[in-house]
Amino acid sequence: MDEGYRTLNPKSKISMYIGYVIVFVILSALFVFILSYREQVESFLFRYLMGVYFVALLVYLIYMIVAPLLYYSHFRYIITSDRIDVRYGVIIIHHTVVPIERVHQVEVTRGPINNMLGLANVTVTTAGGTADIRFLEISEAERIAEELNSLINKIIGDRK
Repeated sequence: MDEGYRTLNPKSKISMYIGYVIVFVILSALFVFILSYREQVESFLFRYLMGVYFVALLVYLIYMIVAPLLYYSHFRYIITSDRIDVRYGVIIIHHTVVPIERVHQVEVTRGPINNMLGLANVTVTTAGGTADIRFLEISEAERIAEELNSLINKIIGDRK
């Protein structure tokens, strides 16, 4: 079923974990900050909301641990001469197929975390939306961008 499909770089899990930890630290700091005002606001509603916030933090903590493993195991992509096929997701599995002839733009991006780990993302833009191939080695991302540009130029050249 997944014959020919490529998977993510194992460093992608590290990148995801770092991103989730940053968000968790910010949310936890916000929780502690709000909790520091509990003497001024000692109402039932405040205690209830802080309980809900705490439970949400715990749920996020579990998601933060499990999501990178699931995303890593579900992510697949293949680029052929006529299409880009990407499958990904954690709770909801997405399957995006982009015909090469519909591609308008190919972009390689690197955020600070991915850049630190030597990873990049390729975003393929069409009139109808985008397809992302994430957490690739930088050289692989650049190779894919060049390959897609070559395929697009070939299609445009064949039409002339």
